[in-house]
Amino acid sequence: MNNHTEKQKLAIIGNGYLAEIIVDAWLQGLLEEYELTAILGRTREKTEKIAAKAGCRACCTIEELLETKPSYVAEAASVQAVKSYAAKVLSSPASLIVLSIGAFADKAFYEEVRTCASENGTKVHIASGAVGGFDVLRTISLMGQVKAGIRTKKGPRSLMGTPLFKEELLTDTEESRVFSGNAKEAIGLLPTKVNVAVASSLATAGPDETSVNIYSVPGMTGDDHKITAEIEGVKAVVDIYSSTSAIAGWSVVAVLRNLVSPIVF
Repeated sequence: MNNHTEKQKLAIIGNGYLAEIIVDAWLQGLLEEYELTAILGRTREKTEKIAAKAGCRACCTIEELLETKPSYVAEAASVQAVKSYAAKVLSSPASLIVLSIGAFADKAFYEEVRTCASENGTKVHIASGAVGGFDVLRTISLMGQVKAGIRTKKGPRSLMGTPLFKEELLTDTEESRVFSGNAKEAIGLLPTKVNVAVASSLATAGPDETSVNIYSVPGMTGDDHKITAEIEGVKAVVDIYSSTSAIAGWSVVAVLRNLVSPIVF
């Protein structure tokens, strides 16, 4: 895969802000080992616009995208996109870079994807999204029975449209806990907002065993995620604040660079 005379073919699922970050990084020469072949999106006009910018094919179906024979497909769309397309991508055969990690809170789906990748000699690369430190979280979880948890702080407005939102959160003057449970329960309530919790749980104790606490903080912009993994004698804390989702798009760029780099971080 590290043959630098021939570029790796890359396709993108998604046509929004995060997909555009990947395209822009490619245009800036940060992904020079790749040839961008196709972009798949739900809205034709938007997909054509971003594809024109990249000089690649605009696709309406996963079959069209796979016709371009990518080695890697980067997902920057949604949990539903991962569930709809993962098996087709992995058996095409291309490897898949996943940003909407919430899809893997579904244990049966996770096993289905793992089996599919194994049978086809392909891989799923989980992008770190808005968090990091997966390497140290994974290391600690190998050392013994790990105790894992995540604490997330959000502004009340970011909870609008979810079962956790209450009008009084907008007028509260102090932070309040709006959810306490495990990662699996969190994804059930907030399918689009707890990718970080699912990613952290997959790297450590699993969705059923990773505790999640979510707080509403008056006047807060962005998200603050504090992930803890602990065994006897070792404790790691990863704490990342971001006021923008841009870090998620850039984490896909980081994965893609690592995949073709002679030195891997």
